Amino acid sequence: MNRGIYIIANDKVTDHAIALLNSIRLHDKETPIVMIPYDDNYHNIADTLGTYYGVEIYEDLEFIDRLSIKLHEVFGNKFFARPNQFRKQACWFGAFDEFLYIDTDIVVFEKIIDNLNYLNKYNFICCDYQHAGGITNVFTPKILEEKVFTEDEVKDIFNGGFWGSKKNLISEQDLYETFAECAAHPEYFDFSQKTSDQPIINYMLLKRIPSRFNIVRREGKAPGNWGGSHHFQTQGNILIDPLVNQPLQYLHWAGIRIEPGCPYWEIWEYYRNLNLALPPAVFPEKPKKSQWEKTLENLKNQFRKIKSNL
Repeated sequence: MNRGIYIIANDKVTDHAIALLNSIRLHDKETPIVMIPYDDNYHNIADTLGTYYGVEIYEDLEFIDRLSIKLHEVFGNKFFARPNQFRKQACWFGAFDEFLYIDTDIVVFEKIIDNLNYLNKYNFICCDYQHAGGITNVFTPKILEEKVFTEDEVKDIFNGGFWGSKKNLISEQDLYETFAECAAHPEYFDFSQKTSDQPIINYMLLKRIPSRFNIVRREGKAPGNWGGSHHFQTQGNILIDPLVNQPLQYLHWAGIRIEPGCPYWEIWEYYRNLNLALPPAVFPEKPKKSQWEKTLENLKNQFRKIKSNL
C-alpha cells in the first residue's frame, strides 16, 4: 500500500508552497508529494517544487477539467468565491492508496505522514478544532432544523485544509450527486465569510463516510493548530500549546494573510527560508497612510464608539 501527500497550488502561492515543503522535508525526505494545479498558471511552481523537493504533477488533468466543467454546470459561476478549491477532490482518484491533503498556508512540525496510521482503524481523518466554534463557516441552522444532520453528527465538521483518507472511497458520481443535492439547498450552507469547498465537502463526508476520526480527540488531548490562536509559545522553531503542554503538529494560517507582522510570522519566515538554494521571499512594502487617511480613520472609529453607546 502506497502513501503520499497532495497539495494544490499555482505560481501565485510559490512562497507558501516552499515554506510547506521545507517543513515537510525537514522531517521526511522520502514520502512522495503530488501537486494538483489550482489553475493553468502552475508551470513555474511545478518546476521549482519538482527540482528541489521531488514534487510531481497530478497525472489525470483530464479529470480535473471534467470536475471544473461539472461544477460550473451545477452551480454556475457565482455560487463560490473560489471554485478551483474543489480541484483538491482529485485526491480520491490519484496515485496514493492512502493520502494526506495539506493546504499551502501550513507548516508542519513532525513527520506528518505518520498520522495516516489512524487509517488502520478509520476511513477518514482530520485534525482541527473547527467544531469547537459550532457550525459557523460550514452550515446554517437550517441543516439542524430540517434534520439533515443531528447535533452529534455536526460535531464532526472539519477544516478543509488538512485531512486524509483512502483512494476511491468517494466516486466521481458521489461528487456529482453531492453537487446536485447541495445546489438544491443553498440555505444549508454558510458562505458568509467566502468559504468555497469547505461546506460542500463537509456535507459529502458526513453523508458518505461514517468512519471518521478527528485527531484532536485522541487520548491525552491534542494541541491546537490555527494561526489565529494567540496563546501558542515559541520554542526554537516549533510552537507549544500550553493548554495541553504539547508541541503543535502543524500551524495553519487559515483566513490570515501571511506577511510581515502576521501571527507567528517568524515561524513562517524560518521555514520559507530554510532552503538556502532558493532566494528569500520578497514582500512589497505597504504604502503608508497619509495624514488625511489617518484622520478619517480616527473619525470613523469615534463614530462607531458613539453609535455603539446609543
